[in-house]
Amino acid sequence: MEDTNKLTKEGLRHYEDELHDLKVNKRQEIAQKIKEAREQGDLSENAEYDAAKDEQGRIEDRIAELEELLKNAEIISGTHVKAKNMSTGQTIEYKVVGSSQADSLNFMISDESPVGRALKDGKKGETVTVDTPAGQIKFKIMDTWKD
Repeated sequence: MEDTNKLTKEGLRHYEDELHDLKVNKRQEIAQKIKEAREQGDLSENAEYDAAKDEQGRIEDRIAELEELLKNAEIISGTHVKAKNMSTGQTIEYKVVGSSQADSLNFMISDESPVGRALKDGKKGETVTVDTPAGQIKFKIMDTWKD
């Protein structure tokens, strides 16, 4: 059995939109670049042609990656958790999502990460302890809700 890719509805929509854009717009743009580069003559020393072919390869790789991701998608509810780090006193709102959708810079954490596992099933008012590579962190769950 193949692994599933857990995605929120928002994440699914994002990847479907990206795939559509790549197939409809980017393929057409790169085909035009390749056509224009071919019209310049000798392809053996044509930097524009080489660059366009490289870009075409990257686009096709991303299309294949997205098709595989979407083929095995499992829709999950995103869990929002407002939690207070008991060591720093800082309160942060996290969104616990599937690993393919995680983006730590935007506080979207994987349900497979130590913090994500600890927070996703926590209840309001509960304190959870998370073992991380940097040591233990205690969070007090201030609020939690699902998408």
